Amino acid sequence: MRSKKIAVAMSGGVDSSVCAALLLEEGFSIFGITMQIGDSGKIKAAKRVARHLGIPHHVVDFRDAFRRKVIADFCAEYKRGRTPNPCIRCNQYIKFTALFKEARKLGADSIATGHYARIAFERRKGRYLLKKGIDARKDQSYFLYVLKQRQLAHTLMPLGELTKAEVKQIAKDKKLSVAQRPESQEICFIPDNRYGEFLKKYMPEGARPGAIVNKKGKIIGKHQGIIFYTVGQRKRMGIAWKEPLYVISIDKKNNRIVAGTRAQLYGRELLVNNLNLVCLDRIKAPLKARVSVRFLHPAAEAVLFPVGRNRIKVRFKRPQFAITPGQAAVFYQKDIVLGGGTIADFS
Repeated sequence: MRSKKIAVAMSGGVDSSVCAALLLEEGFSIFGITMQIGDSGKIKAAKRVARHLGIPHHVVDFRDAFRRKVIADFCAEYKRGRTPNPCIRCNQYIKFTALFKEARKLGADSIATGHYARIAFERRKGRYLLKKGIDARKDQSYFLYVLKQRQLAHTLMPLGELTKAEVKQIAKDKKLSVAQRPESQEICFIPDNRYGEFLKKYMPEGARPGAIVNKKGKIIGKHQGIIFYTVGQRKRMGIAWKEPLYVISIDKKNNRIVAGTRAQLYGRELLVNNLNLVCLDRIKAPLKARVSVRFLHPAAEAVLFPVGRNRIKVRFKRPQFAITPGQAAVFYQKDIVLGGGTIADFS
């Protein structure tokens, strides 16, 4: 589907810049649009690329919306003893909702992003499919399971058919100023991945020390505050033990960390809520799928069991390591995203 005009979500990085260059080369009428959420350096980089490509560029101020929808939820989830994924929430409420709304005001029919994922239309069922990107090491479909059919219908992801190496080469060939820009592995609003310091500033009560206990409830150590811990973590335990100890779970109510061995971190079942199905209307009966419990975690064989309309119980064929409440469980069949939701509990 060729749109009359496409807004390219430009973050100032190599991926979104190459996305813009490719669509321009294909003859689309495009303009760049950048979210202002904090880092002015990324806005300047995006503007330089837009100027180089000779396309209009707009900046939309989403600082307030980002604080309300992403940062506030991030802090609230940690306060509950859960580990959220803010990139998923940003896609759901900011990039593919608020940003697209602003792009439409500027005359765009569709939005394009630099995600490594693919969108296809299944004529037989009249539905859009979300598929993995061909570069398995960069596939970002995990972060996109929240998209609705109406959003997929007006979204382009040209990098889904390319590898990261190919994208970098295109950036060099087109002499884009961001070609050598290092790739960020950080959450955009937390400098240097210093989660603890960020959370302590926003919710100092989460830095209150408490007890570390084993699975039987016996106190075996002291923690520095539940905001500094996540399920599967080994650091900051500070306990001399015959074998390495990990965070098994977080007891927010009693301000306790439950610690145990690596073997105790494996779970076979989990419960998912906040369900979104991408290419299905509903799961009415047990359904075989492969399920990923975190980004780039190999999707494992499982069966999905419906629990009401908005929840799914996942039962794995083999136990999975460090299933973490607050993270997303995403369901796949081959390279197609069926949907996903937030991990509420596991056993």
